[in-house]
Formats: sequence, C-alpha cells, structure tokens
Amino acid sequence: MKRTRLDRGSWWSHNHITHTQYYQMRVDTAQFHGLLCLVRLFDGEPFYWDLPIAGKTQIIGAGMQWLQLLPDNARHAITAKYLPKAKTVCGKEYENSVSLWYVDMIENVEYDADGVAVFVDQYLDVIFTPAGDVIVDDRDELDAAYASGELSESQYNAALAECDTVLATLCKDIEATEQFCSELLVYAKECIKNGLQPFQYKKS
Repeated sequence: MKRTRLDRGSWWSHNHITHTQYYQMRVDTAQFHGLLCLVRLFDGEPFYWDLPIAGKTQIIGAGMQWLQLLPDNARHAITAKYLPKAKTVCGKEYENSVSLWYVDMIENVEYDADGVAVFVDQYLDVIFTPAGDVIVDDRDELDAAYASGELSESQYNAALAECDTVLATLCKDIEATEQFCSELLVYAKECIKNGLQPFQYKKS
C-alpha cells in the first residue's frame, strides 16, 4: 500500500512549489480529537480539476492552505483545500473558503524517522465540494489491490465500510462539514498566531 507523508513534499516538486510551511499538532477539543496537519503554500501556479457540478476547481497554488485531519478511532484522512477568499458558512464569516475535500481511506497512521506523520493509503477516496459534487474515486485501484492479494478480504471490506461512513457523515451535510473544518482551520491559525512554529524535522 502507498504511504503518504502529511507534509506532501512530492506534490510540491511536481507542481514547482518551493516555499511552503508545514505544521503538525495534536488536537483535543470538544469538536475534534486527533492529528491536525496544515500546509501553507506561498508560491506555485494554480492547478485545477474540472468537476461535474463545481466546474473548474483549484486544488493547488500560491495562497492556498491544506488542512489535513486524522480523527482518532477512524480509518480516513480528510484534506480540506482552502482558497484565500472569505466566505460565510452557517451565518459566520471565515477568512478562507474550501475549494474541495479529498478523503483517503487509510489502513493506519505511522511516523517517519524525521517525525512527519504518514498514512498508509487503502486506495479508495471520496471527493466532494461545497457545490454538491460527491465522487467515490479509485474503486478500480481498490479492486485491483484485492484481486492481486495486496489487500486481504478484511482490509478490502474495511475500506468499503469506511467509505460508506464518510458518505453518511461528512457528505450528508456538506455545510456542517465546511463549518467543522473551517473552525479547525481557525484553531490552527490561532495556534500559529500564539507561537506555534512550523514543524521541526528530526535528523534521521
């Protein structure tokens, strides 16, 4: 199974991004218990996906922030991709607006030798947008991994069950999900304002 580092270094070189900041923190609040990782992008040309409802949707580029959430006792990783544009959600004004969410079904969370969190990807993903897109992606990769023996039957069924959970919770009320994520982005930004430093990599 593929391992994905939460600092997303491979994405940046591929998209000619050279200036980022990565934050990684444990969060225990009334609304969320788990790992929160934030990447701020300071350069790079915008890149877009064309989605059925939202249309041309930016996923990367200067000024964006990627909020990544790994909830305790769950087998998925949420990435909310934020644009530097204000938006009102559930009657509250936020400084940034979500362009889309990308949710990976995962096996588990690990840590590399330098301390960066890593999730082990189970291939299946859910993509959704504030406009109402809800897309289950890479089912073919999940099926191929099961057919080849890379995934056991229990791992295969767990990925499908987790996908159903994401669809029934995060995608059921997208505005509520947007408010939930935006509140956590505000929380992370307050931590940074109060002195939280970009992630300090350990020497391997």
